[in-house]
Amino acid sequence: MEISEKLFQKYNIPVPRYTSYPPATSFHTNFTGQDFVEQIKISNNAQPENISIYIHIPFCTQRCHFCGCNTALFQSEEKIRKYIDCLKKEIKYIAQFIDKKRVVTQVSWGGGTPNSIDSGYVKEVMDVLKSEFAFADFAEIAMECSPAYLDFEDVDTLAAIGFNRISLGIQDFHIDVLDAINRKAPKHDVGEMLAYMKNKGFKGLNLDLVYGLPLQTPASFEENIQQTIELQPDRIATFSYAHIPWFNSAQKFMDKYTFPSPEEKLQMLVHSINYLTKNGYEVIGMDHFAKQDDELAIAKRSKKLHRNFQGYNTRKTTGQVYAFGASGISQLNGCFAQNIKQLDQYMNAIETTSMAVERGYILSKEDILIRDTINEIMCNGTIDFVEIAENHACSLAEFLAITKFDISKIATLIEDKLVEFTGAALRVTDAGMLVVRNVAVAFDPNFVPAANKYSTTI
Repeated sequence: MEISEKLFQKYNIPVPRYTSYPPATSFHTNFTGQDFVEQIKISNNAQPENISIYIHIPFCTQRCHFCGCNTALFQSEEKIRKYIDCLKKEIKYIAQFIDKKRVVTQVSWGGGTPNSIDSGYVKEVMDVLKSEFAFADFAEIAMECSPAYLDFEDVDTLAAIGFNRISLGIQDFHIDVLDAINRKAPKHDVGEMLAYMKNKGFKGLNLDLVYGLPLQTPASFEENIQQTIELQPDRIATFSYAHIPWFNSAQKFMDKYTFPSPEEKLQMLVHSINYLTKNGYEVIGMDHFAKQDDELAIAKRSKKLHRNFQGYNTRKTTGQVYAFGASGISQLNGCFAQNIKQLDQYMNAIETTSMAVERGYILSKEDILIRDTINEIMCNGTIDFVEIAENHACSLAEFLAITKFDISKIATLIEDKLVEFTGAALRVTDAGMLVVRNVAVAFDPNFVPAANKYSTTI
């Protein structure tokens, strides 16, 4: 598959990322902890039946200037101890409302830098999860790790605790770029670390890269892609960096450096897609890639790909998401619930009430229909209007009225052979999946084009 810079530029317009529907901007503070408890009880009889768990570790030894995650520079051991105790308390409290017959099929640790804290804390939290929930034998237990703080002994420990997948945040292999973003280089050779992980039984190993960072050029990013392919991870993610120092003040520290132009970022993206697909990787969604024999690629080909706030996953492992920790977002069938972001406020709330819900959103039946439609397009690139209408107990006419879909919204996409449309069914072509957000937006009745509200593709 080849895609041209010209075609990408044509569709490089601001549209929602559709990580969720409705987006997080719809969350409101009228949603209470009691609302969340009621929604948890309802979720026990909703689909998917499986449980996904997200654990947020906000601590970082060193703050990367490009990062927009909810983090706090490394705290005292006393504060980390307190946070872990709060996590355990929150898990035990929420678990009492979840049907014990349901099983955990996915656990994801993110941050922050989860592997920057002592592994003993990790084991404590995992022990609580295992005592409160039943785990499927195929459960995916994953952690985002910074290679700057990862030793081979740490991999041994994570494997012993039960982890079976790791994602390494490489971002860039060039030291000058890492220095510019205030990020430490990997502690050990990445190739040796990947080989060690594979030997310990880890699967779905992923490397993260970011394009658009200071000092990067199309040539240097091509070197990143070539080096990544040589390492042969199971999965690769290539994220577009957005420079928004008015929103993320830490990014101001990088203003003294030269950034790649929008045209150069486009070259990086297009070359990465074309080069990776020629070297045994399949495009997963917008910015992820997987080897042909990886379960994500297999799920994509069989139209069983799904995604949630943890990223892309299979329908087998996906579940309703119950999030724990500061800023964590639970993603149930009927609601979203987000915890307090600020670390001390989160801990005070947990110590006082065992809950820290700050805002959320209860989905209507119409929201759920739109969400499922957009998710199916974003993951599997197909939608049968009659089938999805029947699955949501409505008619084709009601489906069209709720989504406000009109063929005029995708006319240009059809003309450019990015979408195939046959009356009541739509299929996104392989090239079209690279701009799939532009397809999904045609089914979002609430979308209003607005400058500086949504990110562009590149």
